[in-house]
Amino acid sequence: MRRTPSRRLVAAALLAASVLIPTTMTSAVATTATATAVTGTTSAPHRDGCPPAAAAGLGRTTTARLDKAVADVRRQAGIPGVVVGLWLPGKGCYVRATGVADTTTHRPMTTGLYARIGSETKTFTVTALLRLVDEGRIRLDDPISRYVRGVPNGRHITLRHLAEMRSGLFPYTADPDFVHDLLSNTGRSFTPRETLAYGFRHDNTFAPGERFEYSNTNLVLLGLVIEKVTGRSAADVIDRRVLRPAGLGHTLLPGGPEFPDPHARGYTAQTLSGAVADATDWNPSWAWTAGAMISDLHDLRSWARTVATGTLLSPETQRQRLRMLPTGFPGLDYGLGIFESGGWIGHNGSIPGYETVTVYLPPLKATLVVILNTDITYGGQEPSSLVARAVTEVVTPDHVYDRPVPSNEQSLR
Repeated sequence: MRRTPSRRLVAAALLAASVLIPTTMTSAVATTATATAVTGTTSAPHRDGCPPAAAAGLGRTTTARLDKAVADVRRQAGIPGVVVGLWLPGKGCYVRATGVADTTTHRPMTTGLYARIGSETKTFTVTALLRLVDEGRIRLDDPISRYVRGVPNGRHITLRHLAEMRSGLFPYTADPDFVHDLLSNTGRSFTPRETLAYGFRHDNTFAPGERFEYSNTNLVLLGLVIEKVTGRSAADVIDRRVLRPAGLGHTLLPGGPEFPDPHARGYTAQTLSGAVADATDWNPSWAWTAGAMISDLHDLRSWARTVATGTLLSPETQRQRLRMLPTGFPGLDYGLGIFESGGWIGHNGSIPGYETVTVYLPPLKATLVVILNTDITYGGQEPSSLVARAVTEVVTPDHVYDRPVPSNEQSLR
């Protein structure tokens, strides 16, 4: 969800990564190829964890309803390509890739592609931070001023405030100069200090802990804390302390625009003119530990359960992480770098060209992953939310993923 077109601001993924310039376009990239269903990859059969026997478990009727629900949303919202992975232990699974990965060549979308995951990065960054908490190297109630100088009101803003999105620090992606500078040169490399400077020129928006406001500023600061405490780059710490222990070999925090193959082309309308552009190779350095990571369906499926159940953390730290607080939007609560919607726990992601949803439903031990190669909104809503809602309405009607449309003054990415 984004702000009004007059504001044209990068708004961070939902609670996703961070995304740019809001638009009111009601149509997205048109695709001329027919939808292509793919249930696995030729190079790694059933790597998606949905062999034919398990896929049949959902039954023909449910599978047909899911096919129709996804196809209807894709057609209505003009989404080029969609990957949906749904796993319901004891019942079955559903894994599909439909549409195209490239609107020029009409190369089909497949389930084995890498994708930029936007604000889902936040779940990895906060997990790395919480592992340092478990090691006794930091405390959640430490002030940010202990680790990073120059933060407005930094003596009263804690690491907990930052992870909860309750710091009151101005979101740098909402600064008009930042948006202009980024979109004027999408290949530019930003340092964390450069992005923070755009936000720090503004007054804080409220007192620490007073309320919720989604802000990438918070997660960039936590990235700097991780580097300060460990003496290593954030990418290295996340790799060593999170990705490797979790067994995620296809997930990374890139240093620039590099993008492993194979991947889909990504399409956005977050441009200075509002015209649709190919954002595949835009440099995501501006999003850094708030939204620059890359992953794939297999890893995201595994990560959904890991982050929701706290496999890498102590029970007490995981309890603190899942202490969900109201966001001000009905049906949506936020913990420490993680949210809950309709009982589904996890995060979404949005960055120019791509959107994702990775969530886990504890009562059913169910996992849902959605990957799209566009972030262009439809009717003011993120396309990934439309797909996730449609899927959960079919399979878990008592637990519908339904992130609300925020007011024009707050954008959840």
